Amino acid sequence: METASMRSTNDAPIISLGEWLITLIITAIPLVGFIMLFVWAFGGNTNPTKANFAKASLIIVAIGIVLWFLFIGTLITAILSGGMSE
Repeated sequence: METASMRSTNDAPIISLGEWLITLIITAIPLVGFIMLFVWAFGGNTNPTKANFAKASLIIVAIGIVLWFLFIGTLITAILSGGMSE
């Protein structure tokens, strides 16, 4: 007989289309969405599928921030070195 502790994470309930829409709307709210990504990624009672989505989203955000800093740093360096003057 299989008990709840023997079940794999594949037995998690399917997330409905409506719940995904609500999730995406919440993540679109500037500060609230960012905080909720952390709650879903590292919260204990979150569906594993949603937790993985939140972790992947946080990784994408981190990559975007690093690329943004590299771009701004390159731009500032070019301006200060006179590389953009005629």
